[in-house]
Amino acid sequence: MSAALKRTALLLPLALGACASTLPPGITAPDAGFRLVADRTQATTGRRSVWLQSASQAQQVAEEVHALTHQRTISADTAVQVALLNNRGLQASYAEIGLSAAEVWQQATPENPVVALGVLGIGAPEVGAFRAIESLVAVNLLDAPTRRRRVAVAQAGFQRAQMQAVVDTLSLAHATRTAWIDAVAAFETVALLSRAAQAADASSELALELGRTGALNRAAQAREQVFDAELAAQTAEARLAATAAKENLTRLMGLWGSEVDYYVPDALPALPGGLRSTSGIEATALRNRVDLAVARLGLAATARAYGLTDATRTLTDLEVISGVELEREPVDEGDGEIEQGLTPQVEVEFAIPIFDSGRARLRTAELTYLQAANVLAEAAVAVRSEARDAETQYRGSYEIARQYRDVVLPLRQIIDEESLLANNGMITSTFELLIDIRAGLGSQLDAAGAKQRFWLAAAGLDAAIYGGAGGAAAGEGGAGVDLAGEGGAGH
Repeated sequence: MSAALKRTALLLPLALGACASTLPPGITAPDAGFRLVADRTQATTGRRSVWLQSASQAQQVAEEVHALTHQRTISADTAVQVALLNNRGLQASYAEIGLSAAEVWQQATPENPVVALGVLGIGAPEVGAFRAIESLVAVNLLDAPTRRRRVAVAQAGFQRAQMQAVVDTLSLAHATRTAWIDAVAAFETVALLSRAAQAADASSELALELGRTGALNRAAQAREQVFDAELAAQTAEARLAATAAKENLTRLMGLWGSEVDYYVPDALPALPGGLRSTSGIEATALRNRVDLAVARLGLAATARAYGLTDATRTLTDLEVISGVELEREPVDEGDGEIEQGLTPQVEVEFAIPIFDSGRARLRTAELTYLQAANVLAEAAVAVRSEARDAETQYRGSYEIARQYRDVVLPLRQIIDEESLLANNGMITSTFELLIDIRAGLGSQLDAAGAKQRFWLAAAGLDAAIYGGAGGAAAGEGGAGVDLAGEGGAGH
């Protein structure tokens, strides 16, 4: 047998299976696909995100986080920036991008051939050590023809992982901003209750003095004292709630150890002078919702997988096996002379679709595609609804908060001023003055709650446009207001 024929027998499977697809650009880079995530999230939030993959990167981020937070009063934007840099759950989400990129790389790489070596007739007396040696090379012939489609399916999964990472990033940004608002509002409530407690203490002391002189009976004294005691308990509960709210913010920012030594402002910012435009919010949400983009990519991946299933439904395994066999035979009995010869071999292995014709797999693929299409349609309906609801909450909460700011609180201030004048003129008693002060406290607490609900609604509006309420996604750039807070150094 000629040497060329022998080489052909060995290399035929390699030639049939070596039609490799071209790798997509950048797919083998350590940060493959992250640039899209970073650009998309920064355009929406105005804050940058990083994918930590080395100790030096982690150290650099730790120093930046320390500079932003340690013994500083942080704004909402600062809190979001720290969370995007330092939250480890987000880093785990970014790792999914790398895993999906590795899958694309894997699908674009041809399958390794399987080499088999066999020794037959070991110890046969007529031929000595062995009778024959077989060398075979097996390659799956369906690998090359289906590789392009498999790479396309993997690329769709890669794109979906990228968009899911954007969703996770925006979700964290929204959750962090909401946690900051809740924490600041909680400390604002503590401040209001603490100021009211001073008036309650004065009322309680006055009641005790009047009781000693006999000018106030025991029941009236008890009324003033119980209000003071209840207000003290409410203040303690408010402090506990504020501590828990700040701890939730700390957790989202990924802080621990000495890094938790930061402060939030004493009060939320005042209401803005006007509202942002929300015209065409449904169309805007449909264009920008990242979770909707994930659903679209899922449908595209399912469609590509459907095409792959259709192409291989009747023939799922086709292998070509070729090689050579070295065979040893005695020439004449008794003289010990052995004749050796090489014989080429070629085999084709495939499954005969007698029982499983692939129709069940094809039906599964069809129904999976229909399922994904209906999920996408339902998501689009939900996006429209969430956008309308967010707009309603945004405008409605603003009007309520403005009513407290422009009408209720000014009227309460007039009542307090007139009550003080009446008390100074001996027209009313000190207790009537304190009653008005207590009523004013209730209005101030209601006004603070209304302001908090407005800022939460503003964050929810961005969530409805960019990622969905309930932790789907949120942006920061839309409201055009830096929630820096008001008041002193904070807590």
